Amino acid sequence: MKTAKGASSQSFSSGWRATFGSNHEAVALYRITLGILLFLELALRFQYLHSFFSDEGTLPLQLLLPKTDPLYQMICIHCYSGSMVYLQTLLSIQVLLAAMLIVGYKTRVASIGSWILYFSLTLRNTWLSFILDRYFHYLLFYSMFLPLDAIWAMDAKKGKTKNKASNNNSSKTFVTPATIALKLLITWIYWDAGYGKYSDTLQGWSFNAQPLPALDTYVRHTVVARYMYGILGPTGLRYMTPTVVYAEMFTAPVALLGSFWGSKAIVYGAVALMCSMHIGIAMTVRNTVLLSSVACVAWCIFLPEGVGADLAFTRGGGDGRVNNGKSSHGSIGSQSGKSFVKKHGFSAVIIGVFICGSVWFESLSAECNQSMEHVWSTLLHCRWNVFVGAEEYVTWEIAPGRLLDGSIVDVWSKSDQVSWEMPGAGVPCTSTARAGRWRSFPYLAELDGEDGEALWSYLCRQWDEENGVNDGNDGKKLLRFNFFMLQADVLPNMGFSATRKRLIHSHDCLSDSNFVKENEKIGGYDFSSEEL
Repeated sequence: MKTAKGASSQSFSSGWRATFGSNHEAVALYRITLGILLFLELALRFQYLHSFFSDEGTLPLQLLLPKTDPLYQMICIHCYSGSMVYLQTLLSIQVLLAAMLIVGYKTRVASIGSWILYFSLTLRNTWLSFILDRYFHYLLFYSMFLPLDAIWAMDAKKGKTKNKASNNNSSKTFVTPATIALKLLITWIYWDAGYGKYSDTLQGWSFNAQPLPALDTYVRHTVVARYMYGILGPTGLRYMTPTVVYAEMFTAPVALLGSFWGSKAIVYGAVALMCSMHIGIAMTVRNTVLLSSVACVAWCIFLPEGVGADLAFTRGGGDGRVNNGKSSHGSIGSQSGKSFVKKHGFSAVIIGVFICGSVWFESLSAECNQSMEHVWSTLLHCRWNVFVGAEEYVTWEIAPGRLLDGSIVDVWSKSDQVSWEMPGAGVPCTSTARAGRWRSFPYLAELDGEDGEALWSYLCRQWDEENGVNDGNDGKKLLRFNFFMLQADVLPNMGFSATRKRLIHSHDCLSDSNFVKENEKIGGYDFSSEEL
């Protein structure tokens, strides 16, 4: 009787270890995939340094620093100088640190350095902060407290790590404050995203959504999306729409339960479901490939014991169940409470303070603490309710401008032709002509004074530089332009309404005062119409 009771207690304890723990192979996959995506993201940032981070760009330090407090200015290493050489050097260091994560070389230094510098890079221009950056921020933060170098790492092969896992325990479960917090974070991310859709007042993610369910409005933007629309049709998309809500809200809890019960099938099924959803998003919605990929990385921490063998990375095989037996070193189950506190007490305090800070920021902080003057909105913001409602319309931008030689061009798309037609063969999306970080630009139209002048004047300087005006090609000098946001309502059966236009800003490149009235005719050309 006592033996049965002891076995039951041990099974219960093992279940909790599997629920909130991870294993070295899963953590290694987390490190490698996170490092690869971080490397790609940082490599892409080089093209935006001049436009958005240097003193010659849209937000010079002389305009940013007076709006920030001393703590912000101290933490933001990218705010120490606005020179391109300095920024390129910092970004090169970040790329190097990402490469170190990939190969598993000095991972503690690489993870800490990557988190600090990525946070600093985000602070340098918070206009460009997307949910992608929030993912990197949180995943890099928790990576600092994980044994990243235990397996499949250069340091592990050279024996330069205290965390090296032997062949016998590389797939065993261990529990640390970081594994607990990271799994709870992922659960929160998807609950917040799913509940945001569920509680949408317009019920865009419900079966009875009117006039169109959310998926019907989003699955239009790529070639793959159009094929998917053709296969499923409006009826199929209507039935599929509410399943997204419940998948987001309940897949992570199901994965936790699968871990507790020791069922690999449930855990793998949950991970595969969410990764499939993100792959679908990447293939049907523009500008979401990196975001969807990073979201999949987060699920690596859920992968069960034996994942290396299951994926044929290591020898051996699984029996379809999570091994809830003796855990490896570093776990709650293998150490006394005193030993665990001694080893993980510091990380527990740091992580606990970080989580409490996020709770404070989201629920108790004053409005002044949430302003961009302070670091808290970037450091502690932890809301994930994106794609909450159905997309009512699609938007894109054009910027017809006049050159010194009298010709009319589209400054935004850098084209000699100005087209008011819907771009992309009927599948437009925000900022079609300029993707990536440029997607933030149109939403800064309310900036005025020096901020507005720096923002919009950059388009003038960029055009002149790229068209050789400074090298004697004076006829291509940009004199003025109007920036329009164009919209078309989303209609049934892949239809769109007639295009309507809204003047966002008129800019005279030869003037220091550029906030003129909308629809004003400048220089004999009516910028509010397509007629010369």
